[in-house]
Amino acid sequence: MDPWKEALSCFKDFADDVVIVGENWPYEFKWDQIGKVFQEGFEKSNGDWVINMPTDMVFHEKDKLKLLNSLKENNEYPGIVLPKFKFFSYKRCEFKNFDTLAINKKHFPNVKFDGGGDLCLATLDGKVLDQSNLPIVNVPLWNYDTTFRTKDIISEDRARFARAWFRQFQSWDDRGGETPEKAYEEWINMVTHRLPNHIFKKNIYNHPVYIQEKLLNLNEEQFGYNCFGLLDKIKPSSKAYLNFIKNKLRYRVVKI
Repeated sequence: MDPWKEALSCFKDFADDVVIVGENWPYEFKWDQIGKVFQEGFEKSNGDWVINMPTDMVFHEKDKLKLLNSLKENNEYPGIVLPKFKFFSYKRCEFKNFDTLAINKKHFPNVKFDGGGDLCLATLDGKVLDQSNLPIVNVPLWNYDTTFRTKDIISEDRARFARAWFRQFQSWDDRGGETPEKAYEEWINMVTHRLPNHIFKKNIYNHPVYIQEKLLNLNEEQFGYNCFGLLDKIKPSSKAYLNFIKNKLRYRVVKI
């Protein structure tokens, strides 16, 4: 089960108003549905700033004041950029990328979620928001998109999203294929490739308070327990750490 209850607890703690969309999501869908649902949430939100948060991501409670102050201080920008830290297991994570999820709706109400290769990045006047022209705020997104899932759930869901991708683009790309078996094989290959980049060690009590109990209750059937046996076999990469140091110097991002 994904951590949606835990995520909502976080969102309600951080936000004046929480708008939930996507409740009636069809099992089989076309890929551009994702951006349309993001857009629905943006348009239904009444706040000056809108943060487009999937329910597999949370903030750390210690960052609440920093985030709120950053929004107030950057009103001239259409958005702010946040670093994302990706977890497979709760024990290690990687600095994955930067996301532009916080959008200044009050001053830029015409933002659309229809850009990029996956058709759901924020755009303004038909152009994807350029992260190099936006402030980077050191408030990490803690991402757990497969941590709590079993092999069967991952296989079926990856296949479902692969089919959605194919309906949109007539290509499987790096999604394996339409069956759970093909989709899982492609996904586990990706995990094996990415796991060396998970260089930062964590214990459960380093994580946001909203998610700690769910992490404590992980069992061997769930991916986040030990990455289906891969966690002890695949060690952190020194090259990945050096790459992070370069990014840290470039973007002034600090380790969580």
